[in-house]
Amino acid sequence: MSAWRDGLTEEEVRQYWEDGFLVFDDALKAGEVELYRTICASDAVVSHRSQSMYKQETVHLLGLTTMHPALLDLARHPAIVSKILPLLGPDIQIQHSKLATKPPAKGLGEFPWHQDFAFYPHTNTDLLSVMIMLDDATPENGCMQMVKGSHKLGLLDHSMDGYFVAGCQETQYWENAADQTVQITPKAGGISIHHCLTLHGSPVNLSGRERRGIVISYRADDAYQLADNLFNDTGIMVCGERKELVRCESATYRLPKRHQPLSKSGTYRPFGTAWNQVGSEVSDYS
Repeated sequence: MSAWRDGLTEEEVRQYWEDGFLVFDDALKAGEVELYRTICASDAVVSHRSQSMYKQETVHLLGLTTMHPALLDLARHPAIVSKILPLLGPDIQIQHSKLATKPPAKGLGEFPWHQDFAFYPHTNTDLLSVMIMLDDATPENGCMQMVKGSHKLGLLDHSMDGYFVAGCQETQYWENAADQTVQITPKAGGISIHHCLTLHGSPVNLSGRERRGIVISYRADDAYQLADNLFNDTGIMVCGERKELVRCESATYRLPKRHQPLSKSGTYRPFGTAWNQVGSEVSDYS
């Protein structure tokens, strides 16, 4: 077994490609979990978030690794990188990062069934997301649910009236798949890893307590984004080297067409364009 495969067993690699996801407890130590909880509750992070939204809905605070240097270190944590190297190869970039929080109010925070790839299609599907739990994930607090093998379905329909929507519209793939739907319940410090085409969603939080997780989405160095926004950490290298090569799978995708929100100035301005996917490690951590 080559060195970069040592983070997963052959059986775990097989399970990932069969089911579309993996779950591990105790990826991080208790002290590390407490550090990331403290950072994610600090002004450096919280100042970027609407408190009213936080209390009412699931919030995805994007560009998280640029808000504190320790969060970029987390994206490169050996316990995480060692497990994604066997799945993406030796040269890996950040696609995006975010703090995902469910509101503590009971009955709120549902997030619709979807495939990540629908949000940011690339030239190939060697992308995955790692969710690092800051709280135990349980059915009561709205843990993620995933449909086994759904990554083999290809890209499903996420559009209404010609425009992209956040939820998959092909409901039969979870409504008729109860026997293939799995509750994803890593403990605090545990992680889940899922393929970019794995169908997943999460119900409301019934616990009365917040549910927090850091999500880092990764891509192979030769996967190039075709549509949607870029973020200030899109394209930062995690390991290996930037080869400046693009690999194209033989496939046809509907690129997302969005109703774009306006900025305060009245124009929509994402971080960059699809021609500048190199990220930036020079950030304002104040």
